[in-house]
Amino acid sequence: MGEDGAQQPLSPWRCIGVWGRPEPWGWAHDRHHAHAPRSSGPCHSTTSASPSPAGSHPCNPRDFGHGSLVCECSATYCDTLDPVTLPPAGNFLMYESSKAGKRLERSEGRVQRSLTAPGIEYNLVRVPMASCDFSVRLYTYADVRGDFALKHFNLTEEDTKMKIPILQQAQAMSRKPVLLYASPWTSPTWMKTNGAMTGRGTLKGKPGDKYHKTWANYFIKFLDEYAKHNLTFWAVTSGNEPTAGEIIFYPFQCLGFSPEHQRDFIAHDLGPALANSSHKGIQLIMLDDQRVMLPYWAEVVLKDPVAASYINGIGIHWYLDFLAPIDLTLSMTHHLFPNYYLLSTEASAGSYFWEPRVILGGWDRGSKYSHSILTNLNNYVTGWTDWNLALDLEGGPNWSKNYVDSPIIIDSSKDLFYKQPMFYHMGHFSKFLPEGSQRVGLATEQKCYQCDLEYSAFLRPDGAAVVVVLNRTPMDISFVISDPGIGFIEAKAPADSVQTYLWMRQKGDPGRPPQGPQAQGEEKGAPLH
Repeated sequence: MGEDGAQQPLSPWRCIGVWGRPEPWGWAHDRHHAHAPRSSGPCHSTTSASPSPAGSHPCNPRDFGHGSLVCECSATYCDTLDPVTLPPAGNFLMYESSKAGKRLERSEGRVQRSLTAPGIEYNLVRVPMASCDFSVRLYTYADVRGDFALKHFNLTEEDTKMKIPILQQAQAMSRKPVLLYASPWTSPTWMKTNGAMTGRGTLKGKPGDKYHKTWANYFIKFLDEYAKHNLTFWAVTSGNEPTAGEIIFYPFQCLGFSPEHQRDFIAHDLGPALANSSHKGIQLIMLDDQRVMLPYWAEVVLKDPVAASYINGIGIHWYLDFLAPIDLTLSMTHHLFPNYYLLSTEASAGSYFWEPRVILGGWDRGSKYSHSILTNLNNYVTGWTDWNLALDLEGGPNWSKNYVDSPIIIDSSKDLFYKQPMFYHMGHFSKFLPEGSQRVGLATEQKCYQCDLEYSAFLRPDGAAVVVVLNRTPMDISFVISDPGIGFIEAKAPADSVQTYLWMRQKGDPGRPPQGPQAQGEEKGAPLH
């Protein structure tokens, strides 16, 4: 998953890393037993950091002077994680990354090995249909004017020499299914009102006519061609950022839709085309745009029973989150339409014009990822997609120079790549929350009104409990996690850190949630949230 290093001028594909399948709560992406000392009373756990066990490789740190480290990788060496083995009931594992330099560092007791994947176990990949801004040229699969039968529909070298081989390799390497979902940026220009891939323009005609039927069949042709290479898709979105195509002089590929237009296109064209195709069970995700559009966009589309019958989920992007309070957008949408999952389909750091594009070792960007993931998960989102997983030192390639940062940055001149703090922040979720995990509530006891820990708790299908804790403050904060029937975990979140706690729950406990974090007070009397 991620961009490959194939030579120009082929278009690197904007992959999207991630972990999470929304059914009903899923994070695909785990084993070492940790034995912590037991006491005769409540289980006050102690931990010790042990050397990396055989089979794992530590980070090769490199400091570029931006406040934290990257982990340098080459063709012969790269840091890896050991598989995760659940500890017995009453014990726990803790993984920690920090601005100071820890990268998914484990605290543990004795270790036993088992067979799971050595990486951070992403399981969801977003694949662009044809070109997008992170291509090196503009193209579609049906550029022959007036080809309503799509007789000249063809994949390109970007697909056959890059995307398809990479996806096949990823699936072959993964021990769990890799779920693919596809998003188109634009239709062929001869279908559009402005005759161009960029700028303000939408489909000619109206839903139900030959332009809309042809555009819907374009999706089916894409799925058909990839199926010939043994690649099947879990879902498609109705189109990337439909509001972008309503903006005059928009600088890269787009196709405009209003919510009413998208509703009618799905009801009359795309929905029936998918339902009547050979791709049975494929899911359809609407919106695929900023969450500020919610809940209005969902109300327009999903209150139409025909359109709603074809839709499974709602895709959201993070770029305008600062304009959209999460409780008034995501939570409200969930409560209005609880049968449709919410999926974060795009996020990238360094995208605002005032920001540096690539910051090697930028810890704050990793913290921003964890903050977004936690707040999304705590408000009914079922998965989170990064964009892009791998880019070059400039933040591209990108034909429109719309450069951004990435969890993995490649220095092709040195045959190296750097795993950024963002990569490890994502790993604190993807590695430990397999598909089917369920978010549960935390009953918190707050004694601190000046500190601010962020956290979420989950029950995994195998019976384990997971708590992720993010500390974005400049102070260490001690806290306690209490799990009824198990005991307590006394812990400390160092300044600028993210931690994942994992322990096995007692058999027969169907899901009474853990409690905490409960503040202890630490450093200048500042306990935690």
